[in-house]
Amino acid sequence: MEKIALHIDGKLIQVVKGNSILNAARQSGIYIPTLCYHPKTGQAGKCRICVVEVERMPGLQVSCSLEAKNGMVIHTNTERITETRKMIVELYLSNGKHHCISCEANGVCELQEVAYYLGIEKSDFPVVEKDLPVDTSSPMIIRDMNKCIQCYRCIAGCNDITVNEVLDMGFRGNKMAVICDTNKPMGKSSCAVCGECVQLCPTGALTEKKAVGKGRAWETEKTETTCPYCGVGCRINLHVKDNEIIKVTGVEDVEPNYGALCIKGRFGYDFVHSPDRLKSPLLRKDGKLKEVSWEEALDFTAGRLSEIKKAHGPDAIVGIGCARSVNESNYVMMKFMRAVIGTNNVDHCART
Repeated sequence: MEKIALHIDGKLIQVVKGNSILNAARQSGIYIPTLCYHPKTGQAGKCRICVVEVERMPGLQVSCSLEAKNGMVIHTNTERITETRKMIVELYLSNGKHHCISCEANGVCELQEVAYYLGIEKSDFPVVEKDLPVDTSSPMIIRDMNKCIQCYRCIAGCNDITVNEVLDMGFRGNKMAVICDTNKPMGKSSCAVCGECVQLCPTGALTEKKAVGKGRAWETEKTETTCPYCGVGCRINLHVKDNEIIKVTGVEDVEPNYGALCIKGRFGYDFVHSPDRLKSPLLRKDGKLKEVSWEEALDFTAGRLSEIKKAHGPDAIVGIGCARSVNESNYVMMKFMRAVIGTNNVDHCART
């Protein structure tokens, strides 16, 4: 792949041709703040916080949408740039209800992070608080458009990543807002409740309903694991507080899902803490199910399989794989049925 060379803040950088200035800077460890850009949604150019100065180019340039060219000399942190970014962020903070202390996104809000980076404690512009009704109609998602900064990330995720095509921008002027379908409540729209919009939202405009009040970001411990629901193997982060999973997010930049999850993978984690979960094998004795050891359960199962095979032949036995098991476990089950039992009666619950 062809590479180009350019200077960013006096540092010589080599990147693959076709990268934006923002990506070139990030690959070299140079921080350029942004609110609308996300690696999955691509070029945005909405928030204008990622502006930089490029020598021999007039004005400030949007780094997330301008391609890096060979020989460019770029400045990312001049006084002019800082003042421009501060003005833009203060305008965001003056429009809406951005009450960080009580916001569910406190500690993971990208608007909060950029304001902190720029040293902004309050907006110098008159604060015009919106008073839009909070949409709680969805079973899993809360939409508070009073906190929306219209970055379009949720729209790009819904239309281009999951291709559900539910979200879009509606109305005009100061009434412009993200809408579901033809401005329906999310719970009555065609939303698939995958939660991709929640993961992409940089503020507290979209939050997970079940996680509200369960714990702040700094109170939780993240553990990366594999989603248990099917054989795709999506990577997830468990957010745990006091030994309880309070929410699940997709792991970004990792195959196979790159942060995207289905409704079950993102929201269906309640079973982990269900009091009805089996904690040991059960065998029916004297007409009642009783807890037994794994050794007794496996010995009983092996004995019954041998008896059935001997009495009726191997084709009297069927093996059904589980979609919640990893592919390797299902492969072992298939080999056991064919090589040990001696039958090809193998099926899978996810087969359509």
